Formats: sequence, C-alpha cells, structure tokens
Amino acid sequence: MSESKKIFLTQLGGQIRKKRIEKGISQAELARKIYKDKQSLERVENGKTNPSIYYLLEVARGLDLSLNELLSEF
Repeated sequence: MSESKKIFLTQLGGQIRKKRIEKGISQAELARKIYKDKQSLERVENGKTNPSIYYLLEVARGLDLSLNELLSEF
C-alpha cells in the first residue's frame, strides 16, 4: 500500500471516529446499527482497511449524517 493511501485511510478512519464520538455512540453500538461486526468498524477507524463507498454510506446513515457530512473534511 502506498504511503499516500495509508495517510488517507488513517485520516478517513479518524474522521469516522470523530463523528461517532461527537454523536456519543460507541463502536459496538454503531456496528450493530449498520449490521457490521465491531472488528470491521475498528479496522476502518484505524485505517487498516479500505471501505467501499457503500460501507461509508452505511456508516453515514448509522450516524444520521449524509455521506457529504461524513466526508466534509476531504
């Protein structure tokens, strides 16, 4: 994986974590809400995996955000 991709995925995961914490939702709670396992969400938040656009849409909906709001800092 290229360094720029690693940086992007780390920033993306951080953005998801930030929005989740702002909403007062635990990883486990969000994972249940979007029908994913906690480990899957944890990998995304830690920048260890490249989520699909549909996965990001599910996360956004689970946080009651639009995809644009979730990705607003990019």
